[in-house]
Amino acid sequence: MKSFVNEDDGTMGFQIAPMVDVVFVIMLFFMVMAGAVKVENELSTRLPGSAESSTATEFNDETIISISDEGEVSLNDEPFDTPGSAELPQLRATLMRLKENADNAHQPAIVTIVSDAHAKYSRTIDVLNALAAAKITNVTFNVSEE
Repeated sequence: MKSFVNEDDGTMGFQIAPMVDVVFVIMLFFMVMAGAVKVENELSTRLPGSAESSTATEFNDETIISISDEGEVSLNDEPFDTPGSAELPQLRATLMRLKENADNAHQPAIVTIVSDAHAKYSRTIDVLNALAAAKITNVTFNVSEE
């Protein structure tokens, strides 16, 4: 008698061996990587927070001297002297008062010179001479791109 079941159809059914191999490979990967991960409390980082102090924090005021391309000198946006004045007597007197007030308050006098990119170097030297006459030494420079 002939059987109606074809034994050569090629279906093998569900294969469990490749699935077990894949699971073991994934498990091995996670076991190896678990040793390389640092726990967060082991990291040496400090997060910013609020600091308590017994004294008040004082911020130093910064004075800005602007030099335009025409040679006009301004102290905190207030024009001083004429563009042709090389001695800058008004600016020099104001800087001397600024230095005296800063010394009385036991704080440094901080000055930033903001010069236009097309301003003459001689005008910057005139401002530096006025700062030297007032004995102000904390001076920084900035060039305006406008």
